[in-house]
This record gives sequence, structure tokens and C-alpha cells, in this order.
Amino acid sequence: MTPFSSRFKYFFRKYPLFRAVCWIIFGVSVISASTFVSINIKRTPEIISVNPPTGSPGDIIALKGKKFGSARDSSFVEIGGERLTSSSYLSWNNNEIKIVLPPNVQNGLIIVDTSGKRSKPAVFVNQTAIPVAVPPNPRTSFPIITSLSADTVSTGQVLILTGTNFGDVRGNSNVFFRTSHTSLSNTDIPISRDTPDIKGILNNYIAANTDDYDYEYWSDTEIHVRIPDGAVSGNIYIHTEKGNSPFQKIQINTGCGTKNFSSGRTYLIQITTDISNAKAARNSSLTLHIPRPVTTASQPKAEMTECTPSPVLANYHHTVIQQADFSELEDKKKRFSQNFMVAVYSIETQIDENQIKPFEDKKRLLYTTSVQADTCVPSDNAKVKKLAAEIIQKEQNPYRQARLIYDYLLHNYQLLSKIRTGDISVPDMIESRKGDAYDFAVLYTALLRSVNIPSKPISGILVDAELKTKNHWWSEFYLENFGWVPVDPALGAGLEFKPFRPVGNPADFYFGNLDSQHIAFSTGWDSLKPSLVTNRIVQRPRSYALQTIWEEASVGMEKYSSYWSNPSILGVY
Repeated sequence: MTPFSSRFKYFFRKYPLFRAVCWIIFGVSVISASTFVSINIKRTPEIISVNPPTGSPGDIIALKGKKFGSARDSSFVEIGGERLTSSSYLSWNNNEIKIVLPPNVQNGLIIVDTSGKRSKPAVFVNQTAIPVAVPPNPRTSFPIITSLSADTVSTGQVLILTGTNFGDVRGNSNVFFRTSHTSLSNTDIPISRDTPDIKGILNNYIAANTDDYDYEYWSDTEIHVRIPDGAVSGNIYIHTEKGNSPFQKIQINTGCGTKNFSSGRTYLIQITTDISNAKAARNSSLTLHIPRPVTTASQPKAEMTECTPSPVLANYHHTVIQQADFSELEDKKKRFSQNFMVAVYSIETQIDENQIKPFEDKKRLLYTTSVQADTCVPSDNAKVKKLAAEIIQKEQNPYRQARLIYDYLLHNYQLLSKIRTGDISVPDMIESRKGDAYDFAVLYTALLRSVNIPSKPISGILVDAELKTKNHWWSEFYLENFGWVPVDPALGAGLEFKPFRPVGNPADFYFGNLDSQHIAFSTGWDSLKPSLVTNRIVQRPRSYALQTIWEEASVGMEKYSSYWSNPSILGVY
């Protein structure tokens, strides 16, 4: 025994005051250690509710939740990827944060960050553009259309609906139009206050399309909506959370041609993503943006039937948001699985090209967004512009211009069966005179946009007769007063494919027509925002969806492995 330990034991036994001081020092040490541990084992904050979920700059909103901390200190709130400044916080305690919305607030995800630990996101909507509330009619609650601004309209033209109980904001409400979908029943179902259609979607009806900016104004008594692509003459109705309105008849002018939907099929699709081999700090997380099938005139139904685990958000900018913390990934393999039921119809168009004229309504949002270059479509590239001018020469008819460009690609470029990888770009195809299905679709779209024809690339999967799938891309261009016209340059050029029913001449068929074996996941380029600017972003080029973000890893996520399987078909009905 050392002299020090002997002396310590002697003093500890001999002197009570020395003994008391030792016990006090020991107690203080234990308390300090436990305090230090509790401070450093802060748990992840959790948002339970956002009240209200919509607001305008200057409004006060309250975030209810858990584990926010008793004081803000270095913690912060983020809305739409932007961190709020100190002046935005009114109060901060462990279960509630009150903030004033800043002038530049945007729609997006709300996240609470406490010393690097980030909550799962909630959703906020900027209310600036929402019409002023009108008191509801106390006599009834279901919507009623009292008048229409016109009896006859064309596709893309604005129709004004006047009535009551439409709702102060649109929310999930929609205006539905008759379409030519072939189904088991072609009979209109009368709607009344006593016999509402629960889902609001009847056979052979499609909603106005938000991706085409069809809704221009919505208030409790008036709606401005453009006639959607694929609508035909017949009844229209409004669906709100209160029920459906009675029918109103409308005549839709199809003088320049017709579009029919037939051979409908319903697919059960599964998408899986596996994450493994994660190495990260304790407070890190991984967010996945999993593409959802979109809804269009030819693909009117795309419903999620199963999702494991439960998503953070089931439908956010055409994606399913999934998130995993490090504790769920460390030394484990985690699978994210989604099943979708998707209804798809073939498209057949008959167009009188002599009736087609250049686009006149050039202030329309659909036009301005569908003729400009973006990250995906290089329509402002000098080579693209020069080639398009050489192909169309003096032709002014948009339909004939689109056909000239289509025929030029098929006759002058070689289609590659394998998808190109590496340091490549779509304009490379102009000089190399060869490209894959992605190149054909995107270059075709770029050439159309360079001569001011509204167009967009479509990405998704192609299902063959054996129910095998592969990533695929095609295109659509828009004709005023008619709608979208499908074009598949790769299949027209002879891409190997086993359709359910053979087509006579693929080059002719796939200009203006499309089979029901194309399942779309993107209609145009989706520019998604990261939940935090410091996150590491992973993209998947030339995949079945056109989006900027597929994965984002927070700071502290050193490494992980991800495997995205191509969408698979579990059944066809």
C-alpha cells in the first residue's frame, strides 16, 4: 500500500470533517457527470403539429412537439430549405416553438434542428396566392355549379364555373371532365346529395391537371379552369371533401382532331430500395426521394397500395419521402418498399394537320415553361438550334415541324441498345449520329422547344409482353386547342420490344400514338430542393424518373451502399 493511500485512509477514519468533505466532492462529481451525459444524449426533436399549416409572411405559427430544448441557443427552424433568422423566433421551449413567418417564406418542409439532430419534416404552404375567404352558404354544404362561362370550348381554353360551396381554397378538390376512356361502364352515374361518389372519381372522368397549370383561380363561388388534355364533350362536376356537385354539360370543340383512350390495363408495380454498410455519426440520417407514378389523361390512376416502412410523406412533388436515422442503418440492411396500382390506356390520335396553327396564347404558363431550356432539355444549345432550323426550313405548321424532326432523327441517327454512361451529353448525338433511347427522346424534345413548340420529355418504364420492365423515355408535344401528342422516337427507330399486340409500322405508329405498356414516372424535369444545403446529394442519371435528388445524406454520414431495383410488375389486370 502506498504512503498516500495509507494517509488517506487514516485521515478518513480519524477526522469526521475530512470524511464529510470527501463525500461532498464525490456527490458533486456524480451529479456533474450525469448532467454532462444528459446534455450530450439529447434525443432527436419531433414535430407533432404545425398550427396553422398554411400562412403568409408576418403570420405567427406554432410548432408543437417534443425535445426542442428549453432554450433555442444554436438550434433553429428551417422552412423550404431556408434557415430562419433570429428575428423570426417569438418563443422556444421544449414542447412548443412560436415563429413569425419571414417575407421570403416559401412552400416546403419544416424541420427543427437541435445541435445537429434534425426532426422528421412537416409540411408548410405559403398562403399568399390563395384567394380571400368567402363565407360559406349556410343552407347547404355540397358544391353547386349555377352557371358556366361558355357552352362550347376547346382543349386548353379557360372555363369559368360560378356557384357556391366550392371551398375557399382548392386543397384536394378538383374539377372533373368526361373522357373517352374505355371501361366496363360508359354510363354516367347521377350524383346527388344523397348518393355521393365516395372518392369523387367516376369511370371515364379525369381531373384538370395541376402539372399543366390548368387551375388558374379558385374561390368559394368561382373557379377558372382550363379544359384539360383528354377531355371530351359531356358532363363535368366538382369534387370537394363535402361531396360532388350535380352534373353540368359542356361541349368541347375537337375540330382539329380526336384523341381516344383504349386497351386499358391496370398494373401492380413494386419499387424497392436497399440501404446497407452504413458508417456514420450518431446524429446523421439518410433521406430517400422515391419516384411515384404520375397521373395524366392516359394514366388517370396511380394509387399507393402498400408502403414499408411508413413514409415521412406519401406524396411530395411526385415522390415518396423516406428517412432513416443512423441507429436504423448501422451494421444492418434496411429495405424500403412501395407498391402502386396504376391504370394505363393506349392513345390514338387523328389530327387534321391543315387545321393546326402556331401557338397564339404565348402568355399561358404551360407554353412558357414548355418551350424554355432546363437542366434536362438543352434547347438553347447552339448546335440544337442550328439543326432544328435546317430540318424545318420554312415550314410554319407545328404539327408538320414535329413530324419533320421526328423523321430526321429516325433516318439519320443510329439507335444504341445500351444506355450510355460516363462523361456524355445529349448534344453529343448531333455529331456522333448515334444515341440511346434517352438521347432520342431528349434531343427530340430540345429540337421542338428550340422552334417554340411546347414539349416535354417523359420518363418511366416499358413493360414487354413477358412483363419484364426496363427504363424508357419518350416525348410529348402540345398543339393549341387539341392537347398533348405522344411520340416515341426510340420505338419508332426500331428499339427491341415485345408489345402485347404487334403494330404494323412502328415509325408511323409511334408518332401520335402510344400503347398501354408505357408507365410514366415523370412528365418533364423535377427540380427538387434538398432538406439542408449541407447534405450530400445523389442523382441517378438516365433512370426511370427525371429528378434532381434521389438520396441525400446529412453531415456525419461517412459511407453507405444503396441499391435501387427497377420497378417490377407484380400483376396485370
